[in-house]
Amino acid sequence: MISKKLVLKFPKERVDKPIIWRLVKDFDLSFNILKATITSREGIMVLEITGKRKDIERGLEYLKKEKVEIEPLSKDVKRNEKKCTHCGCCVVICPVSALYMVKETGEVKFDSRKCIGCELCVPVCPVRAMEVHF
Repeated sequence: MISKKLVLKFPKERVDKPIIWRLVKDFDLSFNILKATITSREGIMVLEITGKRKDIERGLEYLKKEKVEIEPLSKDVKRNEKKCTHCGCCVVICPVSALYMVKETGEVKFDSRKCIGCELCVPVCPVRAMEVHF
């Protein structure tokens, strides 16, 4: 079993279709919705899907056929290196330790693979170095 964190962008003609349900039923995948915004004009969902590699690949192909845009979550959560002052405010608030401080150097690092897109780091950053785009 593997897991992938993804950002799905649904076109307006697909927001009323049971697309996520089909991932469970037809491809034997489980999922955890981390964030979702669905309107009559568009849908954006951040989710973690879990299953066998082959089933995830088949499920992603299905999503593409349904014209759903798929991006890895790590493309949407970024730390602006030029703005960051390495103050550590984000490190304290991050619930999954995706943001951490290197003790030897005092430098803040960001592991996008651990990030769940909760956005808690955004408002606490005094220089707005954390940027989350869904």
